[in-house]
Amino acid sequence: MSLTREEMAEIVARDIPDGSYVNLGIGQPTMVASYLRPGSGVVLHTENGMLNMGPVATGDDIDPDLTNAGKQPVTELPGASYFHHADSFAMMRGGHLDVCIMGAFQVSAKGDLANWSTGAPDAIPAVGGAMDLAIGAKQVFVMMSLFAKDGKPKLVPACTYPLTGKACVSRVYTDVATFAVTPDGVRVVETFGTTAEELAARLDVSLI
Repeated sequence: MSLTREEMAEIVARDIPDGSYVNLGIGQPTMVASYLRPGSGVVLHTENGMLNMGPVATGDDIDPDLTNAGKQPVTELPGASYFHHADSFAMMRGGHLDVCIMGAFQVSAKGDLANWSTGAPDAIPAVGGAMDLAIGAKQVFVMMSLFAKDGKPKLVPACTYPLTGKACVSRVYTDVATFAVTPDGVRVVETFGTTAEELAARLDVSLI
């Protein structure tokens, strides 16, 4: 069986080194906050100006003034701090984030990332902060389904959608496999409900 989004988030959380400063992108990556190990020392950063963000808020914990970059209500952990948007981007661009976790439309075999536009008429008009995160974080983890709704692979030899960043992705977490993007090529780390041979038959990317 392929993984659920919750199971993918749990696997990503498991692979974040203790003590890391981490940015969670909008959408699926925000789920990772709920699966971080207690005592891991991982500090979550939000693009809109917060450090030590906690999991998504529910019920009486919801504060309309306390949200992540995707405008979801979030909680704060002891030691949380707030700062200007410009300071947040200085952290992103200055190489102060250990890991950034983002979604993607496509990832290339060389680690290029396309996650902001498919070229559709109703697509968002600009790349936004994803560009700064892609080139500023020390490691970029991508969470996505391996195949689009039409069955086309999203792990590709070269991206056909507009790029967010070049050669920036280090790991790709999908519903059927985890991949590491290395100088030698794309390595299969783990599979779920399938085999490396079956994936190789469906992908145009050479797998190690």
